[in-house]
Amino acid sequence: MRQRPGHLIRSGWLRNLMRHSNIMVDVGKWPIFTLLSPQEIASIRKACVFGTSANEAIYITHNDEVFVFGLNCSNCLGTGDSQSTIVPKKLEALCGKKISSLSYGSGPHVVLCTEDGEVYAWGHNGYSQLGNGATNQGVTPVQVCTNLLLKKVVEVACGSHHSMALSFDGDVYGWGYNGNGQLGLGNNGNQLTPCRVAALQGVCVFQIACGYAHTLALTDEGLLYAWGANTYGQLGNGNKSNQLSPLQIMMEKERVVEIAACHSAHTSAAKTQSGQVYMWGQCRGQSVVLPHLTHFACTDDVFACFATPAVMWRLLSVEQEDFLTVAESLKKEFDSPETSDLKFRVDGKYIHVHKAVLKIRCEHFRTMFQSYWNEDMKEVIEVDQFSYPVYRAFLEYLYTDSVDLPPEDAIGLLDLATSYCENRLKKLCQHIIKRGITVENAFSLLSAAVRYDAEDLEDFCFKFCVNHLTEVTQTTAFWQMDGPLLKEFIAKASKCGAFKN
Repeated sequence: MRQRPGHLIRSGWLRNLMRHSNIMVDVGKWPIFTLLSPQEIASIRKACVFGTSANEAIYITHNDEVFVFGLNCSNCLGTGDSQSTIVPKKLEALCGKKISSLSYGSGPHVVLCTEDGEVYAWGHNGYSQLGNGATNQGVTPVQVCTNLLLKKVVEVACGSHHSMALSFDGDVYGWGYNGNGQLGLGNNGNQLTPCRVAALQGVCVFQIACGYAHTLALTDEGLLYAWGANTYGQLGNGNKSNQLSPLQIMMEKERVVEIAACHSAHTSAAKTQSGQVYMWGQCRGQSVVLPHLTHFACTDDVFACFATPAVMWRLLSVEQEDFLTVAESLKKEFDSPETSDLKFRVDGKYIHVHKAVLKIRCEHFRTMFQSYWNEDMKEVIEVDQFSYPVYRAFLEYLYTDSVDLPPEDAIGLLDLATSYCENRLKKLCQHIIKRGITVENAFSLLSAAVRYDAEDLEDFCFKFCVNHLTEVTQTTAFWQMDGPLLKEFIAKASKCGAFKN
């Protein structure tokens, strides 16, 4: 009799792997989420974009409320009606349920499980992929009770028109369409209610994934099983014959730690303990019948490259971790009195910095602090040749790689960048000035471009002045131009035909 090491799933590396749904994501990158306000976006903790055209979405807030919006094909929003909505609607039946895993099929139909192990389903049901014994569409989330009430389900997965569930003790339940053997029952008869995959007796499964018409299962020992359709070699066993029962797939004797598949593709992927990512099946029209080593860093990249449309194949987390990257840490410590070891005083105001950061980021400061300059021994350095906004923006740039200044101040920063030979900063300043040019400041900016030898910016400002000649010649800045520069502008503008009329 096998032992069921269910306790292992809650500890160590197995626990971490079971959290494969908690991938960090910026939902703002997904087109459908542009329908939401910034406040709604900020409330999101987990999200999933789904549907045949990526036109439906479900998200869970920090308060554990569940909202849906989108096209509502096949009642897949679960709102009780067939109406599409661009305004998020709350699914009261799921609020507070603590959804832990969610998947969806082609209809689409949606299946999810909660932290308490309950399974809910709704949407398309032509093959009873909702597991309720019927074939009518599910218009609201309904708990899947048959054969699952006594099981704590920890993960769900959906193929095109079939559904799978994984229990806490390692059993796999499937239901729905089975024409290609994707339920792993040893036959190709459809299943109206959840049925245990008996062929996996003797192994403890801790992850499942479904492609369009095939299924993958990963055991706690790192072994991979596959079954179902194999037209594109998506089972990874070296041929293209369908498989009605689970078949172990060889993975170069290395332990597999994650598997992936998506209902919209005939593709499979796996990640090994050493971090290598393999893919097989449909690959840009080609058939890859054995696991192929990729250059990807994670299984998600396989589907970012090969799956269409731009849907999510698993529930993704938007939760912010405490961990900060090097860049984020540097940005956070700029002008921090607690950790700084040097202060600049500009226009009577202090800016707190770190000598090491300045030496690493800027040749000017590297020379200053590694030679016999007087500044190397000071705790406070006075700066009088630049304004406070300009010098602060420069120091902040060294911590963040970015600049946020109005174009008038960017002129002063352009002067500083020229003095300190910071060529990238010069380009950033020129970009800010170009973006902020107006009739009122055009001649001032042109003068600055000439003064700081910024040829590209000078050309841009000159063309702007010529294109708006009547307006800019009536500004104060035009009449304040020094004589030689004014003459040069008039001569150059004349050559361009500015005064023909």
